[in-house]
Amino acid sequence: MRIAILDDYQDVALTFGDWDSLKADITVFTEPLTDVVEQLRGFEVVVAMRERTRFPAEVLDRLPDLKLLVSTGPRNAAIDVPAAKRNGVVVSKTGYLGQPTAEHTWALILAASRNLPQEFRSMREGGWQTTVGTMLHGKTLGLLGLGRLGAGAAKIGQAFGMETIAWSQNLTQEKADPHGVTAVSKEDLFARSDVLSIHLVLSGRTRGLVGAAELAAMKPSALLVNTSRGPIVDEAALVDALRRKEIRAALDVYDVEPFPADHPLRTLDNAVLTPHLGFVARETYEIFYGDAVEDIAAYQAGEPIRLME
Repeated sequence: MRIAILDDYQDVALTFGDWDSLKADITVFTEPLTDVVEQLRGFEVVVAMRERTRFPAEVLDRLPDLKLLVSTGPRNAAIDVPAAKRNGVVVSKTGYLGQPTAEHTWALILAASRNLPQEFRSMREGGWQTTVGTMLHGKTLGLLGLGRLGAGAAKIGQAFGMETIAWSQNLTQEKADPHGVTAVSKEDLFARSDVLSIHLVLSGRTRGLVGAAELAAMKPSALLVNTSRGPIVDEAALVDALRRKEIRAALDVYDVEPFPADHPLRTLDNAVLTPHLGFVARETYEIFYGDAVEDIAAYQAGEPIRLME
């Protein structure tokens, strides 16, 4: 059996999970694929890291050797599951941990609030204090989405003494009450938030949900945080707002990943940027790759598990 492990940027996949037990020929790709069909020709099993590599119908139709596609995490918008089934490809998933992303959300918020990137640079260069930060206590945390991750972010915000408000298309006050959060209108969310953190799944309804009008409604001192998916925010509108110093941003996700080296966001001092690290934690990788090995072993035994619908 030939197995391809994709987009292992840190080259660590083989250190998580008992891959030797599979007695297979394993190839690890540490760089993004440039020609998915050509590079994956001959592989029976592919392990995809989240949504880094796309598997639309036109790709799956041209991979006749592929029999099992394992996606790390419980869902993957980059895989056309019906097309996979039509081609006789089994699609399995793995477990996931939401806590690392929630923690990283607050790493970004704290870094932006206290201007840590600038101060880190100053210390490395022999300098001292160069900025004046802001505190979170008494400020308003707005949550765009109050699911598991949004509710977790609310709890941490409340521990900092922040007022917590939220909006999503189906959120009611009854659903918000158990989390101590006030449900507000979309207009109020953007107008009132000192920190606005996005916790929505990317879908047809949420793509471009945060556009020029929403960004313009925010306070000039407000911080927009996105650890969810880049396309939820209109990236061109965000760059324009940041250039105008209308808001600040702390981002972990982008429209194109890996992030282009010449992207204008990299040049803006009012944007704190990290390279999609939200889920990248040892504990998450242990689940991702440990479960992937189990998925492949189950397929080898003729009894596939954790099937993606």
